[in-house]
Amino acid sequence: MKAIVVTDRAAGTAGMQLVERPDPDTVGLASLEGANYGDVVVEVHASGFTGDELEWPSTWIDRLGRDRTPSIPGHEVAGVVTALSYGTAGLSVGQRVFGLTDWTRDGTLAEFVVVEARNLAPLPGDVDFTVGAGVAMTGLTAWQGLFEHGHLGVGQSVLVHGAAGAVGSMATQLAREAGAYVIGTGRAAHRQLALDYGAQEFVDLENDALEDVGGVDLVFDVFGGAIGKRSAGLVRAEGMLVTVAGPPEARPANGRAIDFVVVSDRAQLSEIARRVKNGQLRTNIGQVATLDDAVAAFNPTERINGKTIIRVHW
Repeated sequence: MKAIVVTDRAAGTAGMQLVERPDPDTVGLASLEGANYGDVVVEVHASGFTGDELEWPSTWIDRLGRDRTPSIPGHEVAGVVTALSYGTAGLSVGQRVFGLTDWTRDGTLAEFVVVEARNLAPLPGDVDFTVGAGVAMTGLTAWQGLFEHGHLGVGQSVLVHGAAGAVGSMATQLAREAGAYVIGTGRAAHRQLALDYGAQEFVDLENDALEDVGGVDLVFDVFGGAIGKRSAGLVRAEGMLVTVAGPPEARPANGRAIDFVVVSDRAQLSEIARRVKNGQLRTNIGQVATLDDAVAAFNPTERINGKTIIRVHW
């Protein structure tokens, strides 16, 4: 199979290559190195990645801290199950699925990938694979940040940073659906897009005063740094700052702060897929490239607003 691999952490994206790797569909799941009880092989139709993956330790080492290069990046997938191992439940060969792969195993920038079955959910037949890959990580991140960690409820207020971005647009839509009052932030050029996704107010971080927002029940932060620090002061008593940008540099005076790493969850993926199918949730895909062009897509020459998806099988 064709796959994108990285071999040298110091080289970063300059060390990315499109190569031929053994095809797990022909090698056989039981004999595949790294395959475990409960794994499935997925023929990848669409894949997503995060721009800073090559900075993650898990890209270079396994769960025991051993070097695992050459490794395949990308952890968002939509495709078709082609093989099952023992212990697989809830999936079948030929089924359309989407979800996230384990951080410390080879990823989805390849024609096939081995995934723990529990990390996948059925993808409805009328939802395109590109959309499935585009909503897997972004939708789960928004869902978990808002509801699992932020405990957002009806009538509460939430400040969503990057409200027109890949994750922020998901958070904006889900928060509005949940009955929250949504204040979005971002660049001036993204104001209308954030409002279109459901934000009721918008703060231009380049020209407006963030502090004029006043108090909110929840801050959903994707930026960290100075923006994250300033946001802590906006959290009301008993409120929460939730961030995906690493440990918060400041905490609310009378509230709480938490950073988290998204995990795959079949039930949550199913809820997200249902909303996409029903038109309640729109994906924010900025560009679609082929696997042959994946290295260039990992190194964009201009800012892409929205998720970059790699289309593998058609």
